[in-house]
Amino acid sequence: MAATRITIPLDPETAKAYRGARPADKKKMQALVRLWLRDLAATKPTALNDLLDEVSEKALRRGLTSEVLDALLRGA
Repeated sequence: MAATRITIPLDPETAKAYRGARPADKKKMQALVRLWLRDLAATKPTALNDLLDEVSEKALRRGLTSEVLDALLRGA
């Protein structure tokens, strides 16, 4: 399937971290966003907090720790 580009507004620090990331890390970030958006579209949450909790739990089960996320956002 061909990729479709979308534009998502971000705060300046997040945008800077993404732009400064290595290509391999950008792919990881893109995969995380893709998974999160798919989860969001596939569920009918009763509250945004419930959804965010569920996505956080899935990310933790998949190995995304706060340290890994911080490193990705810093471009380390």
